[in-house]
Amino acid sequence: MNKKLRLAAVVGAVALVAAACGEEPEDEEDTTAGETTAAAPDFLGCMVTDAGGVDDRSFNASAWQGLQTAESDLGIEVKFVESNAETDYAPNVNQMVSDDCGIIVTVGFLLGDATAEAAAANVEEQFAIVDFSYEQPIENVKPLIFDTAQAAFLAGYLAAGVTETGTVATFGGINIPTVSIFMDGFSDGIDLYNEAKGTDVQLLGWDKEAQDGSFTGDFQNQANGQNLTNTFIQQGADIILPVAGPVGLGAAAAAEEAGNVKVIWVDSDGFESASQYAPLFLTSVVKRIDNAVLDATTQAVEGSFSADPYVGTLENDGVGIAPYHDFEDEVPDELKQEIDDLRQQIIDGSLTVESPSSPQV
Repeated sequence: MNKKLRLAAVVGAVALVAAACGEEPEDEEDTTAGETTAAAPDFLGCMVTDAGGVDDRSFNASAWQGLQTAESDLGIEVKFVESNAETDYAPNVNQMVSDDCGIIVTVGFLLGDATAEAAAANVEEQFAIVDFSYEQPIENVKPLIFDTAQAAFLAGYLAAGVTETGTVATFGGINIPTVSIFMDGFSDGIDLYNEAKGTDVQLLGWDKEAQDGSFTGDFQNQANGQNLTNTFIQQGADIILPVAGPVGLGAAAAAEEAGNVKVIWVDSDGFESASQYAPLFLTSVVKRIDNAVLDATTQAVEGSFSADPYVGTLENDGVGIAPYHDFEDEVPDELKQEIDDLRQQIIDGSLTVESPSSPQV
């Protein structure tokens, strides 16, 4: 390989823990609006967004979808408050505590401290936090975490097999573990393709060994995403993986303007969540935040809330890659089969994908 693949037992252990916890995402057919399993009209489910906002077409939107499904399925009331800056996190969480919420879902790694402080001060309150886990578990906080390196690995292998220029790129909003884990998996997938095929597909924007690369500095400024993507395109990249929430829409705008560039979205299926750019999306690295939020909320409603982590993996469909949509006929059948085989190898443990940011539980 051009880079050393860190293939170790960490992710396999994570999958075992997830299985031991017995917490798997609900099947989509089980979360259809209108299939009410309980009526809890006095229960209020609350959410505090990260700075991307509830309509970020990405992880905040997916979390809110989970609460909306809980509203229709469980007969509860739901509400959210948006954070516009880091200084909003603690006040927003405390506002939800004052509103007597049955569960407070905080969305994103950056809300870790504010959530822990509120949980310590309000031990009777139940919290769930997306994309964060604590070294010392907190009894009233349920981590909702995802091994997205597994799914991003498949996307990297796909990108290497589809690129026409031999150059692809990725960038993040902020260099935090829940962002870099995508980039690590993507890098390793490209490396495996190069080793298997004798190719030399180049990745711009991320060096896994150094854990350093290209970041726009936030999750809001789409112009920065567009400018950075234009730089990658000028360097020959024809597939872009933005791990940056709404900033990724700037990458899509640059790809659309270039006319010959594909995008791989993250968190949700971009073909649906950012449909204005649907023709650009080769696939998406999906994590089912909605199902994780619904699972945690259901536990709270039913009185079975547990702080045991939810861990999304390929094995329990907590992470995955979306359909190829408009590119279905352009992805060779042989490549599709190889990706399916790699997915199964990761699930059965014969191939283990490791990132320094893989969930540790």
